[in-house]
Amino acid sequence: MTPNFLYDMKITIKELNSYSRELSIDLEWSEIEKDFEKSTARFSKKIKMPGFRPGKVPKKVLMDRFQPAIESEFVESSVNQYYLQALEEKEITPVNKGSVSDIDFNYGQQFKFKVSFEVEPLVVLPKLKRKSFKIEQTEYITDDKDVEIAIEEVRFRNAEIKTIEDGAQVDDFIICDLQEIDASGVPIIGEKLETRYVKIGQHPFDGLNSEKLTNAKPNQKVKVEVPRDEKGTLAMYELLVKNVERQILPDLNNEFVQRVDPESKDLEEYNNKVKLQLDKAYQEKAEESFNQQLCDKMIEKVNPEFPDSMAESYLHHMVEEVMSKNQGQLEKEKVVETYKPIAEQSLKWYLIRKAIINDQSFKVSKEEISELIDEKKDENPQQKKEIDKFYKKPSNRDRVEDNLLEKKILAYLKEFAKIKQVKVQTKDLRKQSEVNN
Repeated sequence: MTPNFLYDMKITIKELNSYSRELSIDLEWSEIEKDFEKSTARFSKKIKMPGFRPGKVPKKVLMDRFQPAIESEFVESSVNQYYLQALEEKEITPVNKGSVSDIDFNYGQQFKFKVSFEVEPLVVLPKLKRKSFKIEQTEYITDDKDVEIAIEEVRFRNAEIKTIEDGAQVDDFIICDLQEIDASGVPIIGEKLETRYVKIGQHPFDGLNSEKLTNAKPNQKVKVEVPRDEKGTLAMYELLVKNVERQILPDLNNEFVQRVDPESKDLEEYNNKVKLQLDKAYQEKAEESFNQQLCDKMIEKVNPEFPDSMAESYLHHMVEEVMSKNQGQLEKEKVVETYKPIAEQSLKWYLIRKAIINDQSFKVSKEEISELIDEKKDENPQQKKEIDKFYKKPSNRDRVEDNLLEKKILAYLKEFAKIKQVKVQTKDLRKQSEVNN
């Protein structure tokens, strides 16, 4: 539908680069005369002059006394109006606030001005060929130790917490206060940590500290040496034991299985189920890594330009989300530093992704969205009502559409990938983790 434009203005667009634009707007006096008269009338109502009621000052008197002020107010109030119409007429959507310059207003003649702004750049995709990207596809090989570790975590989550009165042992938890002291044993004011949980045998309460805390009882004081800061600077603390707690793990038997997973009939079936869950989790991890490589390779190949305003907006939203989730526990400057490259990479992918969707005419039908929702209901039959309620929200259905589009884009890019299959034993990952820790 063609908009009904109010003004016949001359509009010139100058492309400064892939995302910077300069809009020149030129209006004849006949186009703006009525607006100027209305602005003058509004100005008149604000003026108090002897012998005249507000709003009744003759135009000639007003113009003789206040023409510069009237012109200034008109220009200030109408620039945005004409600018917005020019954008609508040319179907342009800026991504930042425009900067006005070169204002040229001549009463009875014309009104000219320029506005500089940024737009979302149009990304031109390169012609892709077979094997354009070298991608590694990982297959993780799990083992019995993975299952053992996973079940052990479940046992810990279901452990009974018992208060110990006869002395702490390795792996017990001590609830304590920690007061930093100087070389002579005098408490340092302002350096007290109250109600902390420490585990005997776990860094930094291992080694000599573990020996000192073994057999510790409530109300007992123990001197320990632990790092004061991130650099690992050691400091002496007086630890006051407030309580000792021990985790009593449930026995690993069929009774335990029935408690944590009633659908498994015995320990063997539960072990097999955990193994399948682990394999699925590692498969999802491998797929996520594969898809991320596809995105990164495409970003590297295209490397689109983008306006600073878009990057700043992306970064601002990321930082605000992180800060709100952590409720002021993080330093904003460090969060900005950490997330700046992530925001830039995400923005580049957004622009490339949009270009691929347009280039390949990718769309998601209502039937595809419904099929995916039905699959979720089949996987979770007890939660059908909750799932239906969740996806009645347009924003949640939009998210499904976005995910389905992403799958189509990644499947398309996969056609141009040279894939190298890599097998990784999870036992090697565990060894590497032990070295790093």
